[in-house]
Amino acid sequence: MTGLGAVFRPQLAPERLRAVARAAEEAGLEELWLWEDCFREGGISTAAAALAWTERVRVGVGLLPVPLRNVAVTAMEAATLHRMFPGRAILGVGHGVQDWMGQVGARVESPVTLLREHLLALRSLLKGERVTVEGRYVRLDDVALDWPPEQAAEVFAGATGPRSLRLAGEAADGTVLTANTPPDGVRRARRLIDEGRAAAGRTGDPHRVVVYLLTATGPGAHERLRAELVTEGVADVPELGVAGDAEAVADAVRRLAGAGADTVILQPTGDEPDPEGFVRFAAEQVRPLVVA
Repeated sequence: MTGLGAVFRPQLAPERLRAVARAAEEAGLEELWLWEDCFREGGISTAAAALAWTERVRVGVGLLPVPLRNVAVTAMEAATLHRMFPGRAILGVGHGVQDWMGQVGARVESPVTLLREHLLALRSLLKGERVTVEGRYVRLDDVALDWPPEQAAEVFAGATGPRSLRLAGEAADGTVLTANTPPDGVRRARRLIDEGRAAAGRTGDPHRVVVYLLTATGPGAHERLRAELVTEGVADVPELGVAGDAEAVADAVRRLAGAGADTVILQPTGDEPDPEGFVRFAAEQVRPLVVA
């Protein structure tokens, strides 16, 4: 069955998160995803708060930019969330927006090399292993977590380009694709991810693909969707984003699922007027149609 969730976008002030998280919980939404966009809101802090305010909904962070943090810190924070909220935290890492990384002095010469080293070390640490590595960017000397997760902890990677998608298949447990990914893009991503899995001998391991779907509903939905696509410079890409009622959104979700998405996360426009209503719409109106 295709998983379904929604995004709390960091264009909203942090103090809005509690109401949206509670609405997601009460409506029965499966997953609520958060972003660590510079320079808005921290991913781990918001995830911890959302998890503490809820009992059931899974909370994802897509993504944590690896140039901003030492891998040991990422592992410590991830392990803490997994132990406090077993089975409910979903963490993804990625390159980060390179212009933003440059603004804070964290841009690296080879983002793919950094992501590879970070993923390999992070997954090893979360398995409870003792790690020594002398990489180009990641250096650890006899490091192990005192409190690794008691259950297996998946690590997702955000990826867009061919090298990063192959790397996700090779070194991550799942992949997060942006809302600029139409169904054909999902098919292409799946092929590249599978190439990476095959190269690493991981074809027997599960690998979940999560795709954001830019979604607008209610008054002015088509205009809001069009405006955001124009701003992103992708207004002419076919089958990108959806505006309309629950049936229209469910059709778009099914198209992405048919292309290879395991989970579709509805991403409201940045000017969504009713964030709490949006997560209820996803859970109460779209979900039954996707299941059907």
